Amino acid sequence: MVATSTEELEAGIVRSYDRRSELNAFDGSKIGVQGLVENGVTKVPPIFYSGSCNLSEDFTTESNSKFTIPTIDLTGIHEDPTLRDDVVRKVRYACENWGFFQVKNHGIPTHVLNEMIKGICRFHEQDAEVRKTYYTRDLSKKVIYLSNFSLYQDPSTDWRDTLAFFWTPNPPTAEDLPEVCRFVIILFSTLVFGLATSTHE
Repeated sequence: MVATSTEELEAGIVRSYDRRSELNAFDGSKIGVQGLVENGVTKVPPIFYSGSCNLSEDFTTESNSKFTIPTIDLTGIHEDPTLRDDVVRKVRYACENWGFFQVKNHGIPTHVLNEMIKGICRFHEQDAEVRKTYYTRDLSKKVIYLSNFSLYQDPSTDWRDTLAFFWTPNPPTAEDLPEVCRFVIILFSTLVFGLATSTHE
């Protein structure tokens, strides 16, 4: 990939830039952003440029500079059905209006969360040839490794790779899971689905 500056792209100096071809080459390599780094990329490729941002000078105001990520507290939802209903409403609101939220008092031990992070890091740090075996855009697969789910739809590419697991309605087998993080993924999912089951009881 030929990397150029944002200014050159915006000025139209780079006339040979073909975004679709660049996306195809990047996706076809199956190595993701991690692979670019491993291969010694020294400049950010143009597919990652977001172009000019026309933010007004007063974009950062007192009201929006103090926003907080929605936080949902699960304390007591097993004992009080009204609390559970309130949590469901908060989750729905956060998903519809934010797209994400933070959960506290969820019952997953911190050491399991920390080991999950380490396990995912181990996956991304292993040899590219091993990672490539999981690289796919086939959403029917139970385990998916890719860079940007909406790679071909978004105007710019995010500097990220994703490892995703689809557990319902039928979970992957242990053999489907990457060996370097298999144990902790099974442990984590067992705890999460155990909590979900007890919530519905």
